[in-house]
Amino acid sequence: MDKLVSKANILIEALPYIQKLNGKTVVIKYGGNAMIGSGQVQTIMQDIILLKYVGVNPIVVHGGGPEINRLLDIMGLESRFHNGLRITDQAAMEVVQMVLTGKINKDIVGRLNSLGGKAIGLCGMDGGLLQVEKMQPLDGVDLGLVGSITYVNSKTLELLAADEYIPVVAPIGTDKNGITYNINADTAAGEIAAAMKAEKLIFLTDIDGIRREPDNPDSLISSISAGEVRDLMKKGIISGGMIPKVNGCIKAIEKGVNRTHILNGTIPHPILLEIFTDVGIGTMVTA
Repeated sequence: MDKLVSKANILIEALPYIQKLNGKTVVIKYGGNAMIGSGQVQTIMQDIILLKYVGVNPIVVHGGGPEINRLLDIMGLESRFHNGLRITDQAAMEVVQMVLTGKINKDIVGRLNSLGGKAIGLCGMDGGLLQVEKMQPLDGVDLGLVGSITYVNSKTLELLAADEYIPVVAPIGTDKNGITYNINADTAAGEIAAAMKAEKLIFLTDIDGIRREPDNPDSLISSISAGEVRDLMKKGIISGGMIPKVNGCIKAIEKGVNRTHILNGTIPHPILLEIFTDVGIGTMVTA
């Protein structure tokens, strides 16, 4: 009987959060590092479907960096990065498009649908979903075919998400001349969340969140302001691949998203544990 009561208490704890999020949009960035070597893919898919069934409108934006790196390596092509962003020449762009739109996107859609969801796979080229321009050199480094988002066709996403569907977006976009660009998935998730006026933006990665001491798991920060995040970046405490994530958090908040979260996607049910419990498990970034 105690176990049954405990289960009931868990549901009661979740109730106010479910009520608050009912009818709201939650954008989930599912990072490639959270996919590789993780036995929790199934639980993440279950979390997303549960959100839909309790009245939340999830939109999934996925990455695929490790899988792209693996295929580039097989083809004898070097993976190059600057400040956490992939330097993308034409050969790399073809691999990026192949992996993101042809493999990972459809894998996620298939998993969601097999569990009773109604997922639809999209990329930024579909219906002009993500329109871009070439990103300006960063610290004097030309990133190649990497795009900065200039427009999000939120109407398409609204029509799908407000109905019974779960949009799954691959971060590939085109410019006004039809040239295809790679978009950092963290950046894309932030821009989509802002355009959708999402209630929450969630980043699933392979670490617990933001740490005051990068190598010390016990220094995890449960809640932090955007201003404090900027200070940690200036000090070099936040660096590398974490930079696009926290920049995505900050930009989304500045454009009206209420809460952003960075979570460890390699543990069971990270989304439910973060947004439907009092304590949470990751880092929440607020205004």
